[in-house]
Amino acid sequence: MKSHRNRRRSRPGFTLLEVLLVLVILGVIAALVVPRLTGAQEEGNILATKTKLAQVEQSLGFYAGFNNGRPPESLDMLLNPIDKDGRPMAPIEKEYPKDAWGNDIQYMLDTNLNGTGVAIRLWSFGPDGVNNQGAPDDINNWDKEGT
Repeated sequence: MKSHRNRRRSRPGFTLLEVLLVLVILGVIAALVVPRLTGAQEEGNILATKTKLAQVEQSLGFYAGFNNGRPPESLDMLLNPIDKDGRPMAPIEKEYPKDAWGNDIQYMLDTNLNGTGVAIRLWSFGPDGVNNQGAPDDINNWDKEGT
């Protein structure tokens, strides 16, 4: 008869090797998935910013409709608009327009169009938040690709 001391007791649980193997597998999965999720977030922010530029462009058109076709000198005028007779109007925008990264939307009236009118220029500095003079990550309303 064998002694009870020589018999190995099997305890429920995982060995250190099994736990390490699971951690390695989870690490590999995370390394594959996280960059894709980050890229999707970036694309979502770019799309949201393009949509915001279009919305601000419509607000500027609404303002111009009350001012003989003249757009405002600054986006601040969308917060406290006045009509062509100088009377205050209800705000067109509730707050200063911002891009998806929380940075102010940029605005300029381009009057250098050979006497053909005024072009509204709206842009965001893009994901890096730096004015790159139209570099690839800046988002605008005049380039139909949007960057």
